[in-house]
Order: sequence, then C-alpha cells, then structure tokens
Amino acid sequence: MLSDERSPPMGTGKGIQQLALILLFAAILAGCASSKNAGGTSGIDQMIPGATKWGHYNGEPVTKWNPDGRTMTLLTELRYTDPHGEVWVAPVGALVDGASIPRYLWSVMGGPFEGKYRNASVLHDVAYDEHKRPWQDCDRMFYYAMRCSGVGATEGKTMYYALYKFGHHWKFPIKRAKAVKYEGALVARGEEIPRAIPVNPTEINQARNWISNTDPSLEQIEQRAQTEAW
Repeated sequence: MLSDERSPPMGTGKGIQQLALILLFAAILAGCASSKNAGGTSGIDQMIPGATKWGHYNGEPVTKWNPDGRTMTLLTELRYTDPHGEVWVAPVGALVDGASIPRYLWSVMGGPFEGKYRNASVLHDVAYDEHKRPWQDCDRMFYYAMRCSGVGATEGKTMYYALYKFGHHWKFPIKRAKAVKYEGALVARGEEIPRAIPVNPTEINQARNWISNTDPSLEQIEQRAQTEAW
C-alpha cells in the first residue's frame, strides 16, 4: 500500500509527456494561423460565391441578346438567398439591361454584366423592375450579392453609396398604386420618385476615399448619402 501511494502508476510519466507534446503542437498550429490572418486580407474580404456570411446563389445566369441591342433575356433562373434568408429570384424570360445602375457607375465598377458584378446586377435589374420590395432592400441585396460574388469591401460599399444616393427609387407601398401579387398576398406596387440629383463623380470619389480610410457600416453610408438622397 505504501509503495502504491508514493510511486505513480505505470505509464503516467509517458502520458504526461504525450499530453505536453500535443499541447505544444496545437500551440504551433495556432501561431501559424494567427500569422497568416495578420499578414493577409481578412476572411470577410475573401468571401466567394456560396459563403454563408454573404448568402449563396443557386444557378448561373445564361442570357441572349435581343434584337434591340440593349437588352438581354434570361434563359436560366438565377436564385440568391441573402444573409437574412430572403430569397431573390431572376426568373427565366426576365429582361435585363443594367439600367438599375446609373451608367456613370459603369466606369467605376466596369460594365454591370462583367465579371464579379454580373449576378448581382441581374438580380438588381429584376428587383428594380418588379418593385415588389422597398428600394432600400433591393440595394442592400445588391451589396450582399456583390460581396457573395467576391467584390471587395471598398468597391461594394462605394457602389452601395452611389445607388443609395443616385439610384432610381420608388415609394413603397402607396395606397393608390396598382396592387400586385407577392408571396401569395396583394401588395401595392411602388410609384417612381423623380430624381432631381444627377450623378456627381466628385462626391462618389470623395465617398470612395472615405470608405477606403474608415470602412464605415452600411448604416453610416446611408446617413452620409441621406443628406441629398431626395
């Protein structure tokens, strides 16, 4: 009995050594991960299609040019679920032309159907044409969809600022508007709001610099744009 109390059981020393090695190895791995994150771009800015933080897509848009040379018809359905679980659909047969994005912004972001902006632009065009949701929701969807497609924070937030300030908005809902069926219920169709503010390149460039330097939230961007939003 005395020997049992004074001497550790067989294998205890080896077990402690193994545990120490495991803990050391875990610490080394954690250090490597930390150094990679510190030296590179944050995970938020590296989101790709399918990332849950920015939602996810179902389908790829396939289009054909129409004879007018300005519009395209969607041949396949594009479905996007935003970070809040709201589903946005661009159905087969929808006409898209990029008109929901002021043309000046094409020089900032590239054509609306080029590269990483394509899916978000198709969804935004359809949402703006349908007027089934408030324009604020449509613009937020556009931002999330851009980020889901890999657009960076500065570019995405600059586009969001420009759309919020210079976009073609509408009232939603209004009592006298023609009702449309949406998710099984009748809702008032939005009424266009005349926009008296032309796109101002200087203001957009200033906003871009501000966004790049401060990384504001979407709410802060809205506050800045709201000063001349109407």
